[in-house]
Amino acid sequence: MEQKSITPVRSIQGTVQVPGDKSISHRALILASLANGSCTLRGLSGAGDVLSTIDCLKGLGISITKRSGAVAVKGKGKHGYKKPKKALNAANSGTTIRLLSGVLAAQPFVCEIDGDESLRNRPMRRIIEPLESMGGHIESVGYKAPLKIFGGPLHAIDYASTVASAQVKSCVLLAGLYAKGSTRVSEPAPTRDHTERMLEEFGAKIGGAQNVVCVQGPAELTPTDIDVPGDISAAAFFLVAACLLPESSIAIENVGINPSRIGILDALTAMGARVERTEVSNLNNEPRCTLTAVHSPLTAASFGGSMIPAIIDEIPILAIAATQAHGNTVIRDAGELRVKESDRLAAVAQNLLAMGAQIKETRDGFVITGPTPLHGAEIDSFGDHRIAMSFTIAGLLAAGETVIKGSECVTISFPGFFNSLEQVCVA
Repeated sequence: MEQKSITPVRSIQGTVQVPGDKSISHRALILASLANGSCTLRGLSGAGDVLSTIDCLKGLGISITKRSGAVAVKGKGKHGYKKPKKALNAANSGTTIRLLSGVLAAQPFVCEIDGDESLRNRPMRRIIEPLESMGGHIESVGYKAPLKIFGGPLHAIDYASTVASAQVKSCVLLAGLYAKGSTRVSEPAPTRDHTERMLEEFGAKIGGAQNVVCVQGPAELTPTDIDVPGDISAAAFFLVAACLLPESSIAIENVGINPSRIGILDALTAMGARVERTEVSNLNNEPRCTLTAVHSPLTAASFGGSMIPAIIDEIPILAIAATQAHGNTVIRDAGELRVKESDRLAAVAQNLLAMGAQIKETRDGFVITGPTPLHGAEIDSFGDHRIAMSFTIAGLLAAGETVIKGSECVTISFPGFFNSLEQVCVA
């Protein structure tokens, strides 16, 4: 287990580029593999989770090669996968196992998909039940990975998801590509819509309104080149650092600003942060821009309800911002964070208490009182990339040394995180 020592800095200044959006990268790879021909993907994330999707697709017989700074995928159509010679390994990636399961449920073979210890503890009933409602058959122990998927014909369903999860929605929509008729998914709250947007780019017929989306099947996908924008979840760490550190100004280029993903911008704005958008454009049905953040005095705010799915990945770094905001910041309705790569609510509370913050953990969130000076501490990442990166930012403003245990886990989403941060830190 590696550890990283973090010491305080005066500010962060300059320009930074973040990796390609992880969510979009997964979807681009999977849809390209199902297209009837070759696709070129640019800006693809090099995160460990995305590499897991690549490894699984290669195990299914898909050719994926690097070419002139891009990745070439030779799509074989919806029925072009080959039976893998061994169990597919999704490693730590919930997106990989859940989205691919929707496709594997329709294949003419039996296969197994598994992951690491963390992934084996994450809930899979949420995808198994709708896939079996479509005619699929999946064996598991306690609705956890490994999943043994008996592929076969599927039929369209009208599915009311009980959880607001883009992974569940995407799994069912991908399975719907193989089913005759309209496969419809409704959600209790809106979630990120990258799958719907990209399915349209690849020629599928998508419909719906509000919290409902449907795909018309069976559908054939047309080869499409994709340019992946920068990941706003990765940008969030730099945005918060700039807000909290005096004299800071940071510009992050080509960041995706999909309306279903900009909850972190709305949250920071509600707290008084100054974040500007420039050079706004749209490519492959995904808007993007340059985000510039400067030092900003923050005030407390409350976040819950339908806003939570839009900030679910950014809540750990939002908690760091809350320690320096005036008043009580309340996060509620975020129980989903207990079944991520770690129990993120418990991890945030434990580590912030160690740094001297005033935080009270609740069943589905926490209350943080600020502003409170932070001091260095030994931080347990719990093998969770977002915990490691969030507390690295906390270490930049804490007195003394902060040590991040298990710091290597940042490669899951942002392999160059520490180098990128060092380049913009002003001691």
